[in-house]
Parts: sequence; C-alpha cells; structure tokens
Amino acid sequence: MSVIEITSANFKKEVLDSEKTVLLDFWASWCMPCRMLSPVVDEIAEENPGIKVGKVNVDEQMELASQFGIMSIPTLLVFKNGKQADSSVGVVPKDKILKMING
Repeated sequence: MSVIEITSANFKKEVLDSEKTVLLDFWASWCMPCRMLSPVVDEIAEENPGIKVGKVNVDEQMELASQFGIMSIPTLLVFKNGKQADSSVGVVPKDKILKMING
C-alpha cells in the first residue's frame, strides 16, 4: 500500500476512524534523519498491506505536530482503534518499527 499524506483535513478519517493500524511519520524536508528514515517507512508500507502508513509534514501541518507534542523529528506514532498505542523519536531500525506496529 502506498503512503498517504496526512493533513488536519483528513486526519480524523485516515487515522482516528481507520479500522487498520496506522503508522504516522512526522517529518520535514530539511531534516536529514527524516530522509534516512523515510525509505524504511516506505518499505514497511509496501510490505504490510494490512496497515496504513501516513506522513505528516510538520512544516505544513503545524497544528497536528502541536496536537501530538512533536518536539523532535522524525517521530513515529502508532494508532490502533483511533488511539495512540506507541511512539518513537529519531531514526530507529525497521525491526523496532515492526514491533511497535505488531506489539
């Protein structure tokens, strides 16, 4: 499944109302660690059709970043049944991200 761009406008529908587990990547184009993590997030999206993967550009979606207290990027949040279930900050290995999703 491809990665979805998450905005304030589609957040409720795509994340809170999703029947699937959702992995959100809070990132920015100028952030080097974000660029390092992005291909891993894309790979997870392609390999796991049972989950939804979204990216939130913190420069364009400041309201969402503020709502979740995003202070450092990249930050990954996992949502299950409309509730935040897990999170991580910084570049993390793929296996840790998968554990967050499946845990």
